[in-house]
Amino acid sequence: MSVTCTLCFHHCVLEEGRTGLCRARANRDGAIVPLNYGRLTALALDPIEKKPLRRFHPGSVILSAGSFGCNLRCSFCQNAEIAAAGTEAYTRTCTPEQLVQQALALREKGNIGVAYTYNEPLVGYEYVRDCAALVRRAGMVNVLVTNGTIEEAPWRALLPLLDGVNIDLKGFTEAWYRRLGGDLETVKRSIALAAEQCHLEVTTLVVPGENDSDEEMRALSGWLASVSPEIPLHVSRFFPRHRMQDRPPTPVQTVYRLAGIAREQLRYVYTGNC
Repeated sequence: MSVTCTLCFHHCVLEEGRTGLCRARANRDGAIVPLNYGRLTALALDPIEKKPLRRFHPGSVILSAGSFGCNLRCSFCQNAEIAAAGTEAYTRTCTPEQLVQQALALREKGNIGVAYTYNEPLVGYEYVRDCAALVRRAGMVNVLVTNGTIEEAPWRALLPLLDGVNIDLKGFTEAWYRRLGGDLETVKRSIALAAEQCHLEVTTLVVPGENDSDEEMRALSGWLASVSPEIPLHVSRFFPRHRMQDRPPTPVQTVYRLAGIAREQLRYVYTGNC
């Protein structure tokens, strides 16, 4: 019996035993189950600025957890070894209760909560939801770093549990998003909804020859300003990674130029990887 996964716009139709495009969700006995529930590939205490969040508890640190899987196929992925991996990638198991206990134990080192990051955390939606509820109950904060590729209903259900979110806005053309296996309008909706509910920052990685035109940055930052000119935008420099190792790094002057364009309409614009 086939079942449709309704978490993201791909709506993978899965026969019994098959796994979706994200490699993290599968049909088991006629139900969609997250294969990565409680299975971590990375766990570290990071500066909050590394997420990146520049205007959310600056100077603090946060326990950052990652699993495996992603519902996009970015050729420049910086974490492809876990984002494009399946169940073979995880290195440890960690229940929501155990994760919260670790977060609490790290309070003495300045930890403010838990960040769901490294891979695409929303393909493990149920784990993020369950952990976030316990973190909130423990009086700590929840941070999510995501590509924003999620359907509206589950996103609205999760947002009340989140305190800080960084969403990748990978460009501002449908053609570029289609090449990455994504959908621009879905991400725009996720950004607009998050801006209503919690602290939000946005990151755009500038890839030479792909999304680095002045016109595209002007359109991207103009739309973001229409949601709120107070949303911080991180304009980040590309380095050769994964299947895009034949490209040179983004020229530093390009990043600075595009950041300057974004500052015409946005109050907070930061450059990254420069």
